[in-house]
Amino acid sequence: MARPPGPLLLPRLLLLLLLQFAAAGRPCGPSGLSRDVVLGRLGANITLICRDEVPANVTVRWQVEERGAAVPRGRGRPLAEGNVLLLRWLRYEDSGRYICSVGSRLLRSLWLLVEEPPETPRVSCYRRSHDKDVLCEWPQQTKPSPGTRAMLWVKRRFTAENATEQRCRYFSKARKFVCRVKVPPGTEDTKHLVVSTCVSNSASGLAGEDKIITLSGVLKPDPPLNVTVEALEKAPQWLRVNWSYPLSWDPRFYWLRFQVRYRPEPAPAFVEVDQVTTTWLDIRDAWRGTKHVVQVRAQDEFGHGAWSEWSREAVGTPWTDPRDFTSEKGPFSSQFPMEDDSYEVTLPPELFWEDRADGADGSVMEPSAHPVASPHAFLVAGGSLLLGIALFVGIVVRYRQMWWTGRQRGTKPEGEGQHMLVPLGLPSPPLSDTPLLSYPTPTAPGTLHITHLDCSSSRQ
Repeated sequence: MARPPGPLLLPRLLLLLLLQFAAAGRPCGPSGLSRDVVLGRLGANITLICRDEVPANVTVRWQVEERGAAVPRGRGRPLAEGNVLLLRWLRYEDSGRYICSVGSRLLRSLWLLVEEPPETPRVSCYRRSHDKDVLCEWPQQTKPSPGTRAMLWVKRRFTAENATEQRCRYFSKARKFVCRVKVPPGTEDTKHLVVSTCVSNSASGLAGEDKIITLSGVLKPDPPLNVTVEALEKAPQWLRVNWSYPLSWDPRFYWLRFQVRYRPEPAPAFVEVDQVTTTWLDIRDAWRGTKHVVQVRAQDEFGHGAWSEWSREAVGTPWTDPRDFTSEKGPFSSQFPMEDDSYEVTLPPELFWEDRADGADGSVMEPSAHPVASPHAFLVAGGSLLLGIALFVGIVVRYRQMWWTGRQRGTKPEGEGQHMLVPLGLPSPPLSDTPLLSYPTPTAPGTLHITHLDCSSSRQ
């Protein structure tokens, strides 16, 4: 046997149906048309018939009282004659009251409405700050017909309370409907709200898809204001960007965080800097002597909601030394900070220049082999070169001295610094048995005198 439903099952089903009905939007459909109203589509043709049968010997005349025209009733602009009136290529201006008559006798009066079915609304909601109302809007591809009405309802989710109805307004310049949502009192930022929309006219009525929002989730600040770019003196690769809070956001109660993007004019892509909590930023890798484009956007400090739109573009050029005769376009440093807060890995601007030598529109990226050097590099290189030259000259001079000294020692006159050996003469005949002694004669000082002593004796 089937088990009977519990006593609480039926109330639960009724409650779910009630919540489902309460969450749904209000009924949306075309406004009711009377029998004398004829609906025409924009750009189409339409045929108006005065009577089903008209005597052949009478003349039926048509006239129109255009909508908004200040003419007496029954005295409109005359049109064609005949029981049938054909209107081609209908316009909104063709809407009005069409009268057919025979003489002064009125036969029939018809209202012609030229309407185009509305577009299905695709709603997006946002809130410019925590203390502002929620704005919901949706774009229009074409201008709506004059009789088009747009409505919006908002209520808390999963409650049986009545929805708050709001009338929406169409802005022709922006080509969109905008609705100001009155938030129910006491609604928390994290509570869900159901937003329903409807667009209708005499031709049709279309309801948009219900949108579930929270007050914190639809936060979207206005773009920052007064964005300026300034050069810093004696800093050829620095730029200082300043901006201010939007007028719709009060920084005394809630703060914003910012994102900055910039690019040199030759480069097509932006460099983005996140997590900026101040209203200024120093760019440390700007191109030398090149104009830069800078934009700023904002978001709630805790990351709630969406980023604002980008601010208007601001331009600035880094400081240039008047005495610097190097190239006007310096290297582009990628954003890699080192331990000493300096930036390394430079990329030349030629990587982003377009090579149009062949007449093509495509860009060719070729790295430059001649980056611009600073005066300090020239001083260091010149000092090193002079030191090397001096060292080389010293080595050459020392080598020549050693070589000359060795040559002098190897080419001294024969006998200098040595004792000379003098050969003895041949023996002479003895004169007597007594050896002949020879005494030296006085000579000048410093003269080497050789004395010959004959010690030969006669042999028996």
